[in-house]
Amino acid sequence: MMAKKPVKRVTKPSHKPTDETKKLVRQWTGLGFQQERVARKLDIDPKTLRKHYRDELDLGADEANAIMGAALFNKAKNGDTAALIFWMKTRCGWSEKQIHELQGKDGGPVVLWPTK
Repeated sequence: MMAKKPVKRVTKPSHKPTDETKKLVRQWTGLGFQQERVARKLDIDPKTLRKHYRDELDLGADEANAIMGAALFNKAKNGDTAALIFWMKTRCGWSEKQIHELQGKDGGPVVLWPTK
């Protein structure tokens, strides 16, 4: 009987982040791409992405939000009405709710079906 040859597993070489890949992860994360998509772009597993690019994943979205927030803030400071209203609604709790209170006769309760 012949002995079976051991099966060789083909594995990818260990991933090594570069300045270029770190920049890409930070940019794509800032643009809102999901981690699975970023990992696919780099041809690595999402777990490998999280292992090697934790800072880039955490900071990418924060940096993009800071840039957008600054742009909105500057527009509001320069008199852009829509930006001002958006800022006040989201940051200061402004609301355009209208409350309608109804009263019945002489300030009493509202009677929907009067009884005889």
